[in-house]
Amino acid sequence: MRAHRYFTISCGLPSLALLLLLSNATAQSKSSKYACAEVNPAQLCTGANTCGSASNPCSVDVKKTAESASATPSIANAKGNSFFCVKVGTTVTWNSTGKDNGFVVDVGPASPFEPAGAIIGGSDRSVSVVATRPGCFKYSAGACQSGATYGMCGTANAEFVVTSGN
Repeated sequence: MRAHRYFTISCGLPSLALLLLLSNATAQSKSSKYACAEVNPAQLCTGANTCGSASNPCSVDVKKTAESASATPSIANAKGNSFFCVKVGTTVTWNSTGKDNGFVVDVGPASPFEPAGAIIGGSDRSVSVVATRPGCFKYSAGACQSGATYGMCGTANAEFVVTSGN
């Protein structure tokens, strides 16, 4: 009986230590998931996550979801609030395909868009801005559904990169 306890303890402690190390490594990798925390976030831009071009606008659909808000760029297989890239000179059209939705997108005082300021629109009013300055930007998107009485608004945070490349 004593040998069995010793075997269980001697095998269990290293396993527990390994589990703690793995969970700590996972937590550290999750903390660096933000593109703007990278040394050169423009290196994350690929053809698969670049939205629009100088001749083809990028469309971002902002809508209220069941639990928050969602901003989805017009990229194949894009998910809500996913990281995306645009090039300088690209027109970004913020719109909402949700019925009776209103939205506000705020990039903050260092917005790369012209015209600058908060982007306010809705289901019946899309807003187009032009990316004019390269960099990595965090934004907040809020969406409200008119007529709802409980949980009618939601917010989400996401990131995008404006590249100067061709």
